[in-house]
Amino acid sequence: MTSPGSSFLRDTVTMILAGGQGQRLSPLTKYRSKPAVPFGGKYRIIDFALSNCLNSGLRRIYVLTQYKSDSLTQHLYEAWSIFNPELHEFIYSVPPQRKLNNDWYLGTANAIYQNKNLFASNRKVKWVLILGGDHIYKMDYLKLLQYHSNQNADVSISCVEVPQSEASRFGIVGTNNKYEVESFIEKPDNPPEIPGSPGNSFVNMGIYVFNAELLSNVFEEMESKKIKTEDFGKDIIPYLVDSKRKVLAYKFRDENKKENPFWRDIGTIESYHDASMDLIRVSPEFNLYDIDWPIRTYQYQYPPGKTVWYEGKRVGETLNSLICDGTIISGGHVERSLIGPNVKVNSYSQIRDSIIMNNCKIGRHAKIKNAIIDKNVIVPENYEIGYDLELDKKKFKVTERGIVVIAKNQVLE
Repeated sequence: MTSPGSSFLRDTVTMILAGGQGQRLSPLTKYRSKPAVPFGGKYRIIDFALSNCLNSGLRRIYVLTQYKSDSLTQHLYEAWSIFNPELHEFIYSVPPQRKLNNDWYLGTANAIYQNKNLFASNRKVKWVLILGGDHIYKMDYLKLLQYHSNQNADVSISCVEVPQSEASRFGIVGTNNKYEVESFIEKPDNPPEIPGSPGNSFVNMGIYVFNAELLSNVFEEMESKKIKTEDFGKDIIPYLVDSKRKVLAYKFRDENKKENPFWRDIGTIESYHDASMDLIRVSPEFNLYDIDWPIRTYQYQYPPGKTVWYEGKRVGETLNSLICDGTIISGGHVERSLIGPNVKVNSYSQIRDSIIMNNCKIGRHAKIKNAIIDKNVIVPENYEIGYDLELDKKKFKVTERGIVVIAKNQVLE
């Protein structure tokens, strides 16, 4: 029997914008794009949008890559080659090919424009779902597609409700009481309130559903009027609102089923660290243990993590932490931290409030706090990180809040 949402799924193409440079996440983006940055111990940031697609039943996906895409492309191949082309399922990585005017992707909308042949030439495509590849959240996109179709919208924008006092950091969608979009403003000093929800504003999540024909034609329409078409938030959406197209806001529904929906743009080291530390709370805002909405990634074939030694002060222990497969806490102490796969924490070492990524080796008597250590780093015996920030600043990046960030593939001395 055909499921109620099957026509939406068959007639929708998903395009994920995953070319972000992520400069504010440096040095985690020194060798990779922002969507490829590890998160939550064993995942990549892009896994959350892709898992939403899979859980929503969407299996026709283009991932538009650009900057430092090697790591991301490899991950897509290893973790997400699960679709069957015979059933018209696919996931393709699409780098910039200078299809128009010899340009790279100049913005979110321009990336779609340069690849509009992927949906415009297929008459079966009725809707194009556009996502960012660098946000953490759970969302059933089918509900958004059904809303878009039921309302006969030209464009639907997924929006998250945030307190008005915090909204000036984001792109804000102004609506009337029918959720019709009347304005789109980047980081306004006085964000408009949501009708019927005083004290709150709608933040643009960077999630759009377009009627495919409209999306195909709007670029030529705007260019004929010499209007810039590089970015959705700055160019395309304001134009469609001004030209009286039916642009609707869709209130984000969190599949965690919480009153306060969780959506994070992991744009800075501080926000990355905060979102990571939230995962180890007793009741985190984002639930990784939701078996009804699983997050998929590449599973390394490692044995289970373990702790060893319990003699005197040589005790292998982890407290309030996430520990991934293949990791051995060998007589060391780990507290309020995320430890990635295949990490070795040696005796008498201490790790607190930190993120240690894959394949790192922590030497005996080392002390680490408030740090993010990228993959393949070797920390020698007796080494200290996070205790003398002035010394750390001479070697590593240290944020204003005192988070020490160490790039991958280093042998510290």
